[in-house]
Amino acid sequence: MTRTTSSTNRGMLFAMLVGSLIASNAFSQSSQATQKPVPPGTPAKSTVSSRCMFNPRQAQMYYLRLWGMDSLKVKYTESGEMIRFSYRVVDPAKAAPLNDGKAEPALYAPQVGVKLVVPQMEKVGKLRQSSTPIAGKSYWMAFSNAGRRVRPGDHVSLEIGPFHAINLVVE
Repeated sequence: MTRTTSSTNRGMLFAMLVGSLIASNAFSQSSQATQKPVPPGTPAKSTVSSRCMFNPRQAQMYYLRLWGMDSLKVKYTESGEMIRFSYRVVDPAKAAPLNDGKAEPALYAPQVGVKLVVPQMEKVGKLRQSSTPIAGKSYWMAFSNAGRRVRPGDHVSLEIGPFHAINLVVE
């Protein structure tokens, strides 16, 4: 890759990040103005925007470069009782925060106003993989979808520690 191409790619990535941050900030400010006060002890809602500023190809490049992962999928499984998020690791060092067992994953569905969490099973533990990532291997985690509120076609946002994915479509 030439120096010009490399700097152009960095410029494009920077522009996408800034655009995403501006959209997220604007969404956060507009929603804060219309929200009612929340009683103490109520868990905070995500301020991640449910709208994505770039197309699927750009999003794929973003997750690959910044987080070392690709093939992000969100699937409606177990007759709708579970939502499964899966991804493939390309760069284990960049993808390490996604497998951090201390980070609590959350899946937000703003269209239906729910937050899904990874359930803790008595004999199995959490329904997610938290081993050290290996390049080329796929990883998954399952979110409880009690009441089947999240359905195929819904747009969801995902948070795992510092990792945020927005506007993922449930298959």
